[in-house]
Amino acid sequence: MPTDQPPDTRPGRGPLPRFDLSPVSETMRADAMRNRQLLLDAAQQLIDNQGAAAVTMDAVARQAGVGKGTVFRRFGSRTGLMHALLNHSESELQQAFLSGPAPLGPGAPPLDRLLAYGRARLKMTAAHLELLLEAESTGAARFSHPVSSLSTAHVRLLLHEMGFREGLEVLALAVLAPLQPAAYEYLTDDIHVGFEEITAQWEHLVRALIPDAVV
Repeated sequence: MPTDQPPDTRPGRGPLPRFDLSPVSETMRADAMRNRQLLLDAAQQLIDNQGAAAVTMDAVARQAGVGKGTVFRRFGSRTGLMHALLNHSESELQQAFLSGPAPLGPGAPPLDRLLAYGRARLKMTAAHLELLLEAESTGAARFSHPVSSLSTAHVRLLLHEMGFREGLEVLALAVLAPLQPAAYEYLTDDIHVGFEEITAQWEHLVRALIPDAVV
């Protein structure tokens, strides 16, 4: 590395390292973040319009208007891209129900928020089903996973706001059960129930649980 300092010729010594703190480095990092977001947005658009199977490295590159090499440099492989998209989607969903606009976020009645959350969670499950099934923990571990724990806590809080005071742990798990990846796969593949029908039946289930006094 070029330097205007004289070398230290003592044994085991050399020129002191210099770190590039110029604005160019900040610009490059900002460009990298923008490119990454561009590619994630392109992948999500493909999922929304054509389903997860349409997400290939070639298709994402075309959708984003970049070369395929850019996609590989950012994510390494389709699996890496899908993992990044899953993490990004989960972060967006969490931000939406914790602090986003109503009805998913604060400000709406708890029943409306719960229904909005179920629809959003089902949409994400459908979009990332293959990867979610692969990543899903087995046994009791699935309920202690941070994503699952936060989801359960959110639903439990909304149920409490609706007026439920007892059995919240069991009720929250019962409400969330049809939203789980394995349940969604079974309903769609084995029972041949479509996304819209699953959503409608889940909403009917939730409304049936709610006492008349809190509807």
